[in-house]
Amino acid sequence: MPNSISDAIRERAIAEGFDAVRFASAAAPPDAAERLATFLGESRHGTMDWLERNAERRSDPHMLWPQARSIIVLGANYGPGHDPLAVLSQKELGAISVYAQGSDYHDVLKTKLKRLAAGIARDYTADVKVFVDTAPVLEKPLAEAAGMGWQGKHTNLVSREFGSWLFLGSVFTTLELAPDPPESDHCGQCHACLDVCPTRAFPAPYQLDARRCISYLTIEHKGHIPREFREPMGNRIYGCDDCLAVCPWNKFAQVAREARFHARAELRRPKLADLASLDDAGFRELFSGSPVKRIGRDRFVRNVLIAIGNSGDALLASSAQALLDDPSPLVRAMAVWALSRLLDETSLASLKEARGPKECDEGVRAEWDAISRPSG
Repeated sequence: MPNSISDAIRERAIAEGFDAVRFASAAAPPDAAERLATFLGESRHGTMDWLERNAERRSDPHMLWPQARSIIVLGANYGPGHDPLAVLSQKELGAISVYAQGSDYHDVLKTKLKRLAAGIARDYTADVKVFVDTAPVLEKPLAEAAGMGWQGKHTNLVSREFGSWLFLGSVFTTLELAPDPPESDHCGQCHACLDVCPTRAFPAPYQLDARRCISYLTIEHKGHIPREFREPMGNRIYGCDDCLAVCPWNKFAQVAREARFHARAELRRPKLADLASLDDAGFRELFSGSPVKRIGRDRFVRNVLIAIGNSGDALLASSAQALLDDPSPLVRAMAVWALSRLLDETSLASLKEARGPKECDEGVRAEWDAISRPSG
């Protein structure tokens, strides 16, 4: 039998399917406001304007909900049953981040959190609010303060029990619960996560410039991806797992027990040619229930075309050429870029002469103009 309210809540959370349960006070996590201010002050958040708009509320839980006294920090393991980096060498395939290969974790966690919170409110006559990462909550600093793990040199949470693979959620409550001791940093001299980054998105240990991060570029960035980052993207078409996957603490990681977090077969190693042929209806059908769906078909196909351009496979040129008349200028532009890397000199010159002058969109014209010589 549990001998405290915290023990009872922990047992209930585990029964709901959470893998890690810790408790923190509702005070602002140490140094969180300062680190966020530095991140925003140097514009490293890119176009993620909501981070700036909600900075004050995000930095201090009491600004979000003044009545909160304790925070129940919950982790759900989504550890993969395969090497997430293996697909990077298979250039005809697309690499989708592990977290997006199964069901949308927002939906899965929100259901579990609501059931857990409802039981707490009923049994202990307490007010509760539940949050996944769509709210202005600093989940990772709170998880560190609660002792669930520590923010590694890549700024992501690392757990001694689950490695890199934890989804985070929280229940804010008016209950007074004893906080768990914080976790200390166990990165030591290791810098594997910094070294592996294809775009050098870490200016220094424990600092991230999101504007250079492939996860940001493929998911959050809405426009044309800067040319300097396209080749380093390789075949990563939604997110990037490199810095997570190389962490030595993953030797303790476990395969997710929640079946909805397991990779769907069609999303684990999808063929770029198949993905390039998706129209809006096909995109919505394939990614129904997936977080990939939220970026929309055009941005997704933009990413796919960059992967096609990086494939070195001339057979994929036909997939890119078929999209030169796509309704989306974003897609058409990346089709031009992909073809500039796949076609031979004669074919590219002929195509540029026939189609380039007809293009009216400035972004697409810029891609044609960038082909200053037959080799692109």
